[in-house]
Amino acid sequence: MLVVALTVAALMAPPASRLFAVGVGAGAGLGVGVGVGVGDSTPSPVGASGLRAAGDPVPAIARTWPVGVRPRVLRGWEPPATVYGPGHRGVDLAAPPGTPVRAVADGRVSFAGRVAGKGVVSVELAGTGDPPLRTTYEPVRASVPRGAEVEAGEVIGTVEAGGSHCTAPCVHWGLLRGDAYVDPLSLLPPWLLQRGPSRLLPVLGVPLP
Repeated sequence: MLVVALTVAALMAPPASRLFAVGVGAGAGLGVGVGVGVGDSTPSPVGASGLRAAGDPVPAIARTWPVGVRPRVLRGWEPPATVYGPGHRGVDLAAPPGTPVRAVADGRVSFAGRVAGKGVVSVELAGTGDPPLRTTYEPVRASVPRGAEVEAGEVIGTVEAGGSHCTAPCVHWGLLRGDAYVDPLSLLPPWLLQRGPSRLLPVLGVPLP
Protein backbone atom coordinates (compact mmCIF):
# COMPACT_ATOMS: atom_id res chain seq x y z
CA MET A 1 0.00 0.00 0.00
CA LEU A 2 2.88 2.39 0.80
CA VAL A 3 4.43 1.82 -2.65
CA VAL A 4 1.09 2.50 -4.37
CA ALA A 5 0.59 5.74 -2.38
CA LEU A 6 4.08 7.01 -3.23
CA THR A 7 3.58 6.19 -6.92
CA VAL A 8 0.27 8.11 -7.07
CA ALA A 9 1.82 11.10 -5.29
CA ALA A 10 4.74 11.16 -7.72
CA LEU A 11 2.41 11.09 -10.74
CA MET A 12 0.33 13.97 -9.39
CA ALA A 13 3.31 16.20 -8.53
CA PRO A 14 4.17 18.98 -11.05
CA PRO A 15 7.46 18.57 -12.93
CA ALA A 16 10.51 20.41 -11.63
CA SER A 17 10.60 22.52 -14.78
CA ARG A 18 7.29 24.08 -13.71
CA LEU A 19 8.48 24.72 -10.19
CA PHE A 20 11.61 26.65 -11.23
CA ALA A 21 11.36 27.82 -14.83
CA VAL A 22 13.94 30.28 -16.07
CA GLY A 23 13.21 32.16 -19.30
CA VAL A 24 15.36 31.56 -22.33
CA GLY A 25 18.41 33.79 -22.09
CA ALA A 26 16.92 35.09 -18.87
CA GLY A 27 18.40 36.93 -16.00
CA ALA A 28 18.93 40.52 -14.92
CA GLY A 29 17.93 42.29 -11.79
CA LEU A 30 16.23 41.26 -8.63
CA GLY A 31 12.76 42.60 -7.97
CA VAL A 32 12.98 44.46 -4.65
CA GLY A 33 9.89 46.26 -3.42
CA VAL A 34 9.56 48.76 -6.26
CA GLY A 35 10.61 46.16 -8.81
CA VAL A 36 14.12 47.49 -9.24
CA GLY A 37 16.89 45.25 -10.57
CA VAL A 38 19.78 44.56 -8.21
CA GLY A 39 22.93 42.85 -9.38
CA ASP A 40 23.76 41.08 -6.13
CA SER A 41 24.68 37.41 -6.44
CA THR A 42 22.54 36.55 -3.41
CA PRO A 43 18.96 37.70 -3.99
CA SER A 44 16.44 38.82 -1.41
CA PRO A 45 13.20 36.85 -1.21
CA VAL A 46 10.89 37.50 -4.17
CA GLY A 47 8.56 34.53 -3.90
CA ALA A 48 8.28 31.36 -5.93
CA SER A 49 7.49 33.33 -9.09
CA GLY A 50 10.92 34.98 -9.07
CA LEU A 51 12.16 32.46 -11.63
CA ARG A 52 9.02 32.37 -13.71
CA ALA A 53 9.55 31.84 -17.43
CA ALA A 54 10.18 35.16 -19.16
CA GLY A 55 7.37 34.52 -21.65
CA ASP A 56 7.65 36.59 -24.84
CA PRO A 57 11.04 36.59 -26.56
CA VAL A 58 13.25 39.62 -26.08
CA PRO A 59 13.26 41.92 -29.14
CA ALA A 60 16.68 43.27 -30.16
CA ILE A 61 15.53 46.90 -29.92
CA ALA A 62 18.56 48.50 -28.26
CA ARG A 63 20.18 51.30 -30.24
CA THR A 64 23.13 51.91 -27.97
CA TRP A 65 25.12 50.41 -25.11
CA PRO A 66 24.33 51.84 -21.66
CA VAL A 67 27.89 53.22 -21.41
CA GLY A 68 30.55 53.93 -24.00
CA VAL A 69 30.66 52.57 -27.55
CA ARG A 70 31.63 48.96 -26.87
CA PRO A 71 32.33 48.64 -23.13
CA ARG A 72 34.24 45.71 -21.67
CA VAL A 73 31.97 43.14 -20.04
CA LEU A 74 33.53 42.44 -16.65
CA ARG A 75 31.00 39.76 -15.76
CA GLY A 76 28.24 38.25 -17.84
CA TRP A 77 24.79 36.88 -17.11
CA GLU A 78 24.83 33.76 -14.92
CA PRO A 79 21.28 32.49 -14.42
CA PRO A 80 20.54 31.06 -10.96
CA ALA A 81 19.18 27.54 -10.70
CA THR A 82 16.60 28.54 -8.07
CA VAL A 83 15.09 31.72 -6.62
CA TYR A 84 17.64 31.78 -3.81
CA GLY A 85 20.54 30.25 -5.73
CA PRO A 86 23.80 32.03 -6.52
CA GLY A 87 24.21 33.68 -9.87
CA HIS A 88 24.55 37.04 -11.58
CA ARG A 89 21.31 38.70 -12.60
CA GLY A 90 22.63 41.01 -15.31
CA VAL A 91 25.95 42.11 -16.80
CA ASP A 92 28.69 44.34 -15.39
CA LEU A 93 30.10 46.88 -17.85
CA ALA A 94 33.41 48.65 -17.20
CA ALA A 95 32.69 52.33 -16.58
CA PRO A 96 34.56 54.81 -14.36
CA PRO A 97 32.62 57.12 -12.01
CA GLY A 98 31.06 60.05 -13.83
CA THR A 99 30.48 58.11 -17.05
CA PRO A 100 27.16 59.08 -18.70
CA VAL A 101 24.58 56.28 -18.60
CA ARG A 102 22.12 56.12 -21.51
CA ALA A 103 18.76 54.49 -22.07
CA VAL A 104 19.32 51.66 -24.55
CA ALA A 105 15.84 52.03 -26.07
CA ASP A 106 12.77 54.26 -25.91
CA GLY A 107 10.74 54.03 -22.74
CA ARG A 108 9.51 55.58 -19.51
CA VAL A 109 11.45 55.97 -16.26
CA SER A 110 9.63 53.71 -13.79
CA PHE A 111 12.04 54.32 -10.89
CA ALA A 112 14.81 56.78 -10.09
CA GLY A 113 16.13 56.71 -6.54
CA ARG A 114 18.09 54.70 -4.04
CA VAL A 115 17.81 51.03 -3.09
CA ALA A 116 19.95 49.69 -0.24
CA GLY A 117 22.14 52.79 -0.48
CA LYS A 118 22.69 52.48 -4.25
CA GLY A 119 21.45 54.85 -6.91
CA VAL A 120 19.18 52.96 -9.31
CA VAL A 121 17.38 53.96 -12.49
CA SER A 122 14.79 51.70 -14.09
CA VAL A 123 13.29 52.26 -17.55
CA GLU A 124 10.18 50.48 -18.82
CA LEU A 125 10.68 49.84 -22.54
CA ALA A 126 7.94 50.92 -24.94
CA GLY A 127 6.15 48.35 -27.09
CA THR A 128 7.63 45.26 -25.44
CA GLY A 129 4.49 43.40 -24.41
CA ASP A 130 2.59 42.83 -21.17
CA PRO A 131 4.28 42.91 -18.78
CA PRO A 132 6.79 45.15 -20.55
CA LEU A 133 10.53 44.70 -20.39
CA ARG A 134 12.28 46.83 -17.78
CA THR A 135 15.96 47.78 -17.82
CA THR A 136 17.84 48.68 -14.65
CA TYR A 137 21.12 50.53 -14.14
CA GLU A 138 23.18 50.84 -10.94
CA PRO A 139 24.98 52.44 -9.19
CA VAL A 140 23.74 55.51 -11.06
CA ARG A 141 23.00 59.06 -9.99
CA ALA A 142 19.78 59.79 -11.84
CA SER A 143 19.39 62.90 -13.99
CA VAL A 144 15.79 62.10 -14.95
CA PRO A 145 12.70 61.91 -12.71
CA ARG A 146 10.30 59.03 -12.37
CA GLY A 147 7.67 59.14 -15.12
CA ALA A 148 9.91 60.87 -17.66
CA GLU A 149 9.74 59.66 -21.27
CA VAL A 150 13.21 58.92 -22.64
CA GLU A 151 14.58 58.06 -26.06
CA ALA A 152 17.28 55.58 -27.01
CA GLY A 153 20.67 57.16 -26.36
CA GLU A 154 19.34 59.78 -23.95
CA VAL A 155 21.45 60.29 -20.82
CA ILE A 156 19.56 59.19 -17.71
CA GLY A 157 22.34 59.61 -15.16
CA THR A 158 26.02 59.09 -14.37
CA VAL A 159 27.92 56.22 -12.78
CA GLU A 160 28.36 56.75 -9.04
CA ALA A 161 31.70 56.29 -7.30
CA GLY A 162 30.37 53.95 -4.60
CA GLY A 163 27.90 51.10 -4.32
CA SER A 164 29.30 48.85 -7.04
CA HIS A 165 29.78 45.13 -6.39
CA CYS A 166 32.50 44.95 -9.07
CA THR A 167 36.21 44.69 -8.32
CA ALA A 168 36.75 47.48 -10.90
CA PRO A 169 34.54 50.54 -11.55
CA CYS A 170 31.44 49.40 -13.41
CA VAL A 171 27.73 49.79 -13.99
CA HIS A 172 25.42 46.82 -13.50
CA TRP A 173 22.88 46.55 -16.32
CA GLY A 174 19.83 44.40 -15.69
CA LEU A 175 16.66 43.41 -17.54
CA LEU A 176 13.36 41.99 -16.30
CA ARG A 177 9.98 41.02 -17.68
CA GLY A 178 7.66 41.17 -14.71
CA ASP A 179 9.70 39.42 -12.01
CA ALA A 180 11.54 37.12 -14.42
CA TYR A 181 15.23 37.71 -15.03
CA VAL A 182 16.35 38.20 -18.63
CA ASP A 183 19.79 38.57 -20.20
CA PRO A 184 20.16 42.28 -21.09
CA LEU A 185 22.63 41.50 -23.90
CA SER A 186 19.69 39.93 -25.77
CA LEU A 187 18.41 43.49 -26.34
CA LEU A 188 21.42 44.25 -28.54
CA PRO A 189 21.14 43.57 -32.29
CA PRO A 190 24.13 41.77 -33.87
CA TRP A 191 25.49 44.93 -35.50
CA LEU A 192 25.69 46.65 -32.12
CA LEU A 193 26.84 43.63 -30.15
CA GLN A 194 29.73 42.92 -32.48
CA ARG A 195 30.66 46.45 -33.51
CA GLY A 196 34.22 47.45 -32.72
CA PRO A 197 35.84 50.89 -32.63
CA SER A 198 35.50 52.97 -35.81
CA ARG A 199 38.61 53.40 -37.93
CA LEU A 200 39.37 55.35 -41.07
CA LEU A 201 39.96 53.41 -44.29
CA PRO A 202 41.81 54.74 -47.34
CA VAL A 203 39.60 55.91 -50.21
CA LEU A 204 40.73 55.01 -53.72
CA GLY A 205 42.24 58.08 -55.42
CA VAL A 206 42.44 60.15 -52.23
CA PRO A 207 45.99 60.63 -50.90
CA LEU A 208 46.68 59.80 -47.26
CA PRO A 209 47.23 62.83 -44.99
